[in-house]
Order: sequence, then structure tokens, then C-alpha cells
Amino acid sequence: MNSILITGCNRGLGLGLVKALNKLPEPPQHLFTTCRNLEQATDLKNLAKEHSNIHILEIDLKNFDEYDKIVNQIAEVTKDSGLNVLFNNAGVAPKSVRLGATRQQDLIDTLHTNTVVPVMLTKACLPLLKKASDANEAESMSVKRAAIINMSSILGSIKSNTDGGLLPYRASKAALNAVTKSMSIDLAPQKILCVSLHPGWVRTDMGGSNAPLDVTTSTTKIVETICQFNESHNGGFYQYDGAELPW
Repeated sequence: MNSILITGCNRGLGLGLVKALNKLPEPPQHLFTTCRNLEQATDLKNLAKEHSNIHILEIDLKNFDEYDKIVNQIAEVTKDSGLNVLFNNAGVAPKSVRLGATRQQDLIDTLHTNTVVPVMLTKACLPLLKKASDANEAESMSVKRAAIINMSSILGSIKSNTDGGLLPYRASKAALNAVTKSMSIDLAPQKILCVSLHPGWVRTDMGGSNAPLDVTTSTTKIVETICQFNESHNGGFYQYDGAELPW
């Protein structure tokens, strides 16, 4: 892929994806990364000093009025090549509670960040994705042409829910899965691949210290997996190692 935009790269999986992509034999020519606070993104800034292909975009993704600015910044760099991949990675996970303790604001905030933001950012980036698809019409549907990868979770699977609880997070990721499916249908004529991806249970600030996977293992497998996606994967729900998951 020539270019990729990844949200939420100051730590955790986002930062891990940046590292994993730059370990590829042919890293992306342009790796656009977002963070809310540039001053606090020390690890990301250090990576950018080592790799000239990393571009850091400071933005609060809940501020939709700022989207045009980052889209224009990407367009200035990529010119007629467009944007090959939008990886909607940024997300939140409120404290685990049962129905009786679920707060209205937690539901609203989680849906806002985990579902509304990916939809609106995808909408803003669509001209860039379409430009990349047109520029790579010889390629089949893949990350080499144009793709949207939405970081979901197995906790968004309705069929796999045997434990209950986690209402805000589960609802936001189930909604993201529904959105991904609709995107895959809406954007199929433009040959833009759309997939929901579960990173596994990973040891991050969000995943906690008991998680079985480390960031490097998860993100290395994610990069391998998305590089193998083709038209048959469009509109699907997969985990980090490529295994298909139930809705």
C-alpha cells in the first residue's frame, strides 16, 4: 500500500500498528497517524524521527469540524494517489458494569467515539479513498487498492455474547459491525474493501494486564492479515489472525 491513515496512534494498538507496518519489507510510503495531544505522544514522535514516512496529525476526532483540515493535509502529501487505507483504530472502553450501574453518558460517549467517529471520518476520507481506487484500477479489491479497516471487537458479536454486561462497549462495536457491512455494500461499486477486525484480547491500557496477547504479536498478525484481504473478505468480520467471526 502506498498510504494509510491510522487513528489513535499515541499508544497501544495504534502505536503497535505503526511499528508493525514499518517492519514490512516495503513499508507504506506515507503513514498518517493521529493523536489527540502531540506533547504527550512521546513514543510516536520518537518513531517519526526514525522513519520519514510517518506523518503525525494532531486532532480530537470528536471534533468533526477539524476533519477537512486533516483530509487536506493528506491530499497535499499524496497528490493524485489518494489514500489507500483508512484504519479506524481509535476507541474507548468504559469501566465494566452491569445493566443496573450503566450510565446514560457512558452509552452516549462510547457510541460517539467507537461508532459515530469512524462513520464520519470515513465519509470525510471517501474522496481520497475513491481517488486511490481509481488510481489503482489494475489491482483487485485489497489494501493495495483502497480499503477501510474498522477496529471492532469480539465483544461486538451478538452470537458470541454468553456473559452479558459491558453494554456501552458491546453496543458500540455491534453498531460498528453493522456500519461496516453497509459500507461494504455501498462502496463495492468503487472497489473499496470494508472489513471489521478484532485485534484479540491484548495487554493494553484498554485490554488490561490479564490479556493473553501482547501488542507486538497482535499487530504483527493484523498487518499480515489485512495484506491478504481480497474481495471475498469484503463486508466480513475477522480476528487478528484472519479467522472469521460470527456476527
